[in-house]
Amino acid sequence: MAKRSPETFNIGPITLVVFVKTIVFGLFRPDSLLEREIKMFRFRKKGVTLIELLIVVLILAALSAIAIPRISQSATNAKKKACHTNLDVINSSIEMYNADTGGYPADLTTITQDTSYFPDGEPKCPVLDAVYPDTLVNNRVDASSHSH
Repeated sequence: MAKRSPETFNIGPITLVVFVKTIVFGLFRPDSLLEREIKMFRFRKKGVTLIELLIVVLILAALSAIAIPRISQSATNAKKKACHTNLDVINSSIEMYNADTGGYPADLTTITQDTSYFPDGEPKCPVLDAVYPDTLVNNRVDASSHSH
């Protein structure tokens, strides 16, 4: 076996502890034992500590605390906009009824029950999950009578 000198020994990623062990236990140590010890020292930590796991859980909790209220708020806003769109569609159907018959309907059920205007059935408010008020104001569905 060749004698190893400290000048040719690469200390780069190896810590000083391994280097000192090499000098203390002799420079004539077999290379396989030294390499095995270096490998064991480099790859000793393979798991996740409890602190690291807790930090990840806390970060995820903080992100979800920010995201969940925004998602629920956007769902409510989407339902309100869908309700407003339904009111616009009903008012457009009233105008179509006027163009077809030459007069406005007496109440809203005249149009909402007619499958030629609403083939999928009577529109419901997505927020309240209820039908729209049957009264017409100036031949239109008044959005102020249906508030949420």
